[in-house]
Amino acid sequence: MEFRLDPRTREQLARRRMRLVEALEAPAAPRELDDLLRRVDDALARFDRGAYGICELCAEPVEEAWIRVDPLTRFCLDHLDAAAQRALERDLSLAAEVQRTLLPRTDLRAGEWEIHYRYDAVGPVSGDYCDVVVSADPAGGILVAVGDVSGKGVAASLLSAHLNALFRGLDDVGLAVPEMLRRANRLFCESTLESQYATLVVGRACGGGAIELCNAGQGPPMLVRGGRVEPLRSHGLPLGMFCDAPYASETVHAGPGDAIVMYTDGITESRDPEGEEFGARRLAETLAGVRPSARAYADACLQALDRHRAGAPPIDDRTLLVLRRLA
Repeated sequence: MEFRLDPRTREQLARRRMRLVEALEAPAAPRELDDLLRRVDDALARFDRGAYGICELCAEPVEEAWIRVDPLTRFCLDHLDAAAQRALERDLSLAAEVQRTLLPRTDLRAGEWEIHYRYDAVGPVSGDYCDVVVSADPAGGILVAVGDVSGKGVAASLLSAHLNALFRGLDDVGLAVPEMLRRANRLFCESTLESQYATLVVGRACGGGAIELCNAGQGPPMLVRGGRVEPLRSHGLPLGMFCDAPYASETVHAGPGDAIVMYTDGITESRDPEGEEFGARRLAETLAGVRPSARAYADACLQALDRHRAGAPPIDDRTLLVLRRLA
């Protein structure tokens, strides 16, 4: 059975080989680089004969998430030796701890706003991104972001951490939201593989109820106002697809008690035992109605989601963030 991965995988491996050869030409190149070059050549040879991504013990495809973490692997997770299994468990535990430390406070109030989010990973680590940054300057407002990185597992969690660092750095510069996405997109393109991308919605909430929103391919945020729900359209392409992609924003005005709800597709694409998705329509119906707090909106959504799933296991990471103007 042939392992089917992104057709550009071989090209990416070949480019990595070129960088490795350049590193080996340095006078004090580590001796271990010779062994790494042999492993890369072996992977390229397996790719050319149609054996790439096939476990050498059971002849079954290696888990896609695992091969994205280690593109040189020759064995599936079930056939790693005991030492490799323990090393992987330690790495997963450390990655999960790092990811937890990057998350903002669950409940936060700043100025006329309150924020509450839920962040649920299917496995030890998540490819979802969630952040809240309160500016030290009151005029800078509050930056909120929810995103989803392509892929799963450790590789996706590393890219999620990469987004965290990008946006916190760009926010310190004081850029407008569309310019933040434009620069983050270019940096993401230059520092990730061609097959990797991220959907993202970013908002900046300021005084007077103004919220500037910019959406890079994420599900449309929901504006909840007076018991009515209005989906806000997407403006741009996911990060990482084209280096020069443009981004635009729109500004909405929230009155006292109004809320903006952002979410990843792990919410809307959750399925019941018959395979029917929860969907954006059910999410909007759940949000309709005035609730006393950002946490109350999140509770209502996740309770409705659990009723819909009716015990079916989650298939993707789930993140939901509520930004509500205080009444």
